[in-house]
Amino acid sequence: MHPHSTADTASAVRPQADPHKANADVPLAPGENVLSRLEVDLDARLCFHASALVLTDQRLMSRSDSQVAPSAGNGAQTTDWQAWPLNAGLSLRHHDHAGVGTLELHDATRRLATWRFTLTVHAQVMRLVEQFERRLQTLDTGTVLADDDSHRCASCKAPLPPDADECPVCHRDVQAPPSTWVLLRLWRFAKPYQGKLLAGFLLTLTSTAATLVPPYLTMPLMDEVLIPFQNGKDIDHARAMMLLAGLLGAALAAWALGWARTYLLALVSERIGADLRTATFEHLMRLSLDYFGSKRTGDLMNRVGSETDRINVFLSLHALDFANDVLMIAMTAAILVSINPWLAAVTLIPLPFIAWLIHLVRDRLRTGFEKIDRVWGEVTNVLADTIPGIRVVKAFAQEQRETSRFRAANQYNLQVNDKLNKTWSLFSPTVSLLTEIGLLVVWAFGIWLVAHHQITVGVLTAFIAYIGRFYGRLDSMSRIVSVTQKAAAGAKRIFDILDHVSNVPEPVNPVPMPTLQGRLTMDGIGFRYGSRSVIRGLSLDIQPGEMIGLVGHSGSGKSTLVNLICRFYDVTDGAIRVDGVDIRRIAVADFRRHIGLVLQEPFLFFGTIAENIAYGKPEATREEVIAAARAAHAHDFILRLPHGYDSLVGERGQGLSGGERQRISIARALLINPRILIMDEATSAVDTETEKEIQKALDNLVQGRTTIAIAHRLSTLRKADRLVVMDKGQVVEVGPHDELMARQGAYWRLYMAQARKAEADALLEAEATAAPISQVSQA
Repeated sequence: MHPHSTADTASAVRPQADPHKANADVPLAPGENVLSRLEVDLDARLCFHASALVLTDQRLMSRSDSQVAPSAGNGAQTTDWQAWPLNAGLSLRHHDHAGVGTLELHDATRRLATWRFTLTVHAQVMRLVEQFERRLQTLDTGTVLADDDSHRCASCKAPLPPDADECPVCHRDVQAPPSTWVLLRLWRFAKPYQGKLLAGFLLTLTSTAATLVPPYLTMPLMDEVLIPFQNGKDIDHARAMMLLAGLLGAALAAWALGWARTYLLALVSERIGADLRTATFEHLMRLSLDYFGSKRTGDLMNRVGSETDRINVFLSLHALDFANDVLMIAMTAAILVSINPWLAAVTLIPLPFIAWLIHLVRDRLRTGFEKIDRVWGEVTNVLADTIPGIRVVKAFAQEQRETSRFRAANQYNLQVNDKLNKTWSLFSPTVSLLTEIGLLVVWAFGIWLVAHHQITVGVLTAFIAYIGRFYGRLDSMSRIVSVTQKAAAGAKRIFDILDHVSNVPEPVNPVPMPTLQGRLTMDGIGFRYGSRSVIRGLSLDIQPGEMIGLVGHSGSGKSTLVNLICRFYDVTDGAIRVDGVDIRRIAVADFRRHIGLVLQEPFLFFGTIAENIAYGKPEATREEVIAAARAAHAHDFILRLPHGYDSLVGERGQGLSGGERQRISIARALLINPRILIMDEATSAVDTETEKEIQKALDNLVQGRTTIAIAHRLSTLRKADRLVVMDKGQVVEVGPHDELMARQGAYWRLYMAQARKAEADALLEAEATAAPISQVSQA
C-alpha cells in the first residue's frame, strides 16, 4: 500500500487520555518518566504498521519490530522493546522526501536505528526530536531548560511553523453547512444598483396594494347592490358602475405596476449575476496554481456557470416573488384584522404548523441541495476529463469505460435527487392540505358569524377572497424554501472561491521593474507542498545571459524550482531575487512579463495561428508575428496550412503535430522578448528530426537571455554554461559538462546510466532489424 493514497486514514493528532494508561505497556525503570511518545505508522517496506517510539528522561525506546533496523551489538534489549540510554554522543536526524519521513538515531560513529513515517505525524516527530535535544542539553549542563510554549499549538503542543498562527496538524478545512444568510452577502454585488432596487421595492409595494383593492370593493358590491336587488330593490346603476370601474382600474394599475416592477428588477438581477460571474472568474485568475491543483475543472466550470445562473434565477424571479409574498401577507393580515379580528385570528391557525414544517424541511433541503451540487460537479468532471482526452479514450478503446463512468455519476445524481424529491413531494402537499383545512375552518366560523348577524355576507365574501390571497401567498412562500436553499448552496460554493486567498499575494507597495538585466539569485530557499519538503536550503547565483541546465532524477525538485522562479508558488524559506530585488516585492504580472516559458506539452488555444503566437502580446503587428515565427522555424509549415497565419487550430492545438505546436509556443515566447527564458523538457516529446528543428529555434531563443533549461536527455544541454545537478530538493553539483564528468560524481552517474540505456536501446533496435533479414536469407 502506498502511503500517499491513505494519508487521511492516519490520525495526525491522537487524543492524549490518561498518560499512565497510554504508557502502561512501556517497561519503565523505577523513577523513570515518559517525556514524549510517538506512534510511527510505516515499516521498512513503507507499509502501514503502527509501532511506538517513546522518549523517557533516561533513554529512547522502541518496539523491536520490522520497521526498526538496529545495528548489532548496541542497545539494551527487553522482551518487546529496544532501548538506547541517553548520552551526549546520540543524535536524532530527520528528513522527508516524496511524502515519507525518515527519523534516524546516530551515535558518534554510526547509525543505530531508522524509523519511517508519513507526514501526517510530522508535528509529533518534531516535538519528539525537540524533547530529545532538550533532554540531552539538560543531561550535559545539569540544568532543566524551561519549555517554551509561546509558539506551539494550544491543543497538541506541536511546534508551529515560522510566522504561522494555526497548527497544520490540528487545523482542518471544516466545511460548514450552507446557511440561508449567505445570500445576504450578495448585497456586495447589489449595492451599485441600490437606487433601482429601491424603485423596484416601491413598485412592488404599490402593485401589491393595487391587487388588494378588488376584494375590498366586493363588500359594497355584495351588500349595497346584489343582496338588495335579490331582496326586491332596484339596482343603483351609478353605484354599481362606480364599483366596477374601481375593479377595472385596480386591475389595470396592478398590471402596469407589476410589469414595470418585473422588468426593472429582472434587469438588475441580470446585472448582479453578470457581475458575480465576472468577479468569480477574475478572482480565479488571481489565484495561485496551488488552488487549481486541488480542484477539478468540471467543478469550477459548474460553479462559475450553473451556480451563478441559479443565483441569477433566484434574484430575478423568486426573490421578487418572495418580497411580493411577504408584502401581500402583511397587508392582507392588516386588512383582515381591520374587517373582523376574530375571523382574522381563526385564519392564522395553520401558520404555526406551516412554520414548523418549514423549519423541519429547510435543513434537509439545504444539505440535500449542497450534495446535489457536489454530485452534479462529478457529472461535469467526467465530461471535462473525457472530452479533452477523447483521443486517448479512443486510442485505448475505452469508450465503454467512460460511458460507464458517466452512467454511474448520472445514476448517483438521480438517486440523490430522488431522495430530496421524496422530502419535497411530502412537504408541498402537506402545506396545501393545511391551508385547505384553514380555509374550511374560516368558512365554518364565518357562516356561524353570519347566522348570528355579527357580519354580513359581503364581509364574508371579501374575507374569503382575502383568505384565498393570504393562503395562496403562504403556500408560495413555503414553496420558495426549495429555491432559496438551492440559491444558498450555490452562493456558498461561489463564495468558497471568492473567499480563497492566493498563496502568491500581490505586494502592498510593488517595486517597479520596467527592465531587467536577468540576474537570478536563490538564497537558501526552501519550499513545502503541504507538509512535504521539496526544496531545502538551495542557493544558486545565475548571471545575466547565462544558460543553466537543470538535471537530476524525477522528483529531485527541478520543475518545482522553475515554478518558484516563475512565482507560481512562493518559497517558504529564503528568497529568490532578480537583479537584487526579492521577486515577492514585484507585482506578479510585471515580473512574469519578463519571463518566457516553453513547456514540454505546449498548450494552444482555440483560434488562429497568429492569435496563438501573439497571446503574450495581443497588440503585436503581423510583421512581428511573422518575424517570431521565422526565428522559431515555424514560418514554412505555417504557410503550408490552408489559410496560413489565419488558419484555425482546434482546441489544445488539435490538427498540428507535437513539433509544430512546440515551435508555435517558441514563437510565442520569442514575441514577448523575455529577459529570462525557462524551458521545461522542450524537446523530449518529439522525434530526432523534429528535435533538430526545435533546437535551431531554441538556439535563436536563448541568445542574450538568462536561460534555465530542464532536460532528461543530458546530451541536449551540451551548450549550457553550467549544469546544476539536483537531488532530493538540493543542489549536489554545479559546473560545466567536462568538469562534472571528470569528477565522476552524481552527474557522471546520470550520464553513464543514460549512455548505457541508449546503447541497450540501439542494440535492441539492431536485433529487431536483423531478425527479418535472417528469416529472408533462411527462406
